[in-house]
Amino acid sequence: MKLPQPSFPPVKGASAFMILCVWFWCPQLLLAQGPVGAGSSRTSLPDAPKPQGNAISTEGTSTRFVGYMTSKSIIFPDIAFSEGPLTPGGKFKLFVNQSISPAYVFTAAFSAAYDQARDSPKDYGQGWDSYGGRFGMQMARTSSNSFFSTFVFASALHQDPRFFPQSHPSLWGSIKYSAQRVFVTRTDSGRDTFNTSAIAGTLAAEGLAIVYLPASEGTAAMYGERVGVDLAWRFAGNMLKNYWPTMFRSLGLNRLKVIPGPSS
Repeated sequence: MKLPQPSFPPVKGASAFMILCVWFWCPQLLLAQGPVGAGSSRTSLPDAPKPQGNAISTEGTSTRFVGYMTSKSIIFPDIAFSEGPLTPGGKFKLFVNQSISPAYVFTAAFSAAYDQARDSPKDYGQGWDSYGGRFGMQMARTSSNSFFSTFVFASALHQDPRFFPQSHPSLWGSIKYSAQRVFVTRTDSGRDTFNTSAIAGTLAAEGLAIVYLPASEGTAAMYGERVGVDLAWRFAGNMLKNYWPTMFRSLGLNRLKVIPGPSS
């Protein structure tokens, strides 16, 4: 059976995604192979989330001691694996790594499937071509959000865009901490401050999205809805990142070669 053709050209969202690829990704794909942290000569291993024994203190959070991983995570590149600050170059590398990370791709694929199921925006229509357009649109939104939040505003405001997981999270403590870190982040000097880079980056990214989204998505109500959904996804991501090192320890994955042992 031939699938119905969408009334709105599905390549519109995909075109926006391809523009971001050309501008932000393609010239820097090799940078994603290096470590995210600035000034680190240590070779990074994929998904080696073992918190350091000496925790660092933060101000105004639900827990006083927060750990970091010993090696970069491919799934969640923004989980901190060193205590030192990032340079603007390190923040740009982090943006690139985030944009091509499995977590971002999965989020875009899930969101596109959800929008396909409820036929939103209706301009895209139905069918695999329409799903491809929605997926490209979602990738463009998440990547531009990372570009503004992780690189542009974080560099300009000297804020640290990384996530520092709790060393021993509890369910309620993790919920509070994950919600707090949506609106609170660290400065490059290690002090807690309002997460202006993430909030402003989300607002800027969704403002840019109006350019390539259908006209029906350009209203103030739809803009506010997208911003709210982005912040909800950020909270959910914080919950996963907070438990990421703990899950590896609980499942005994620290016995695998990809995770350094306690004496490493």
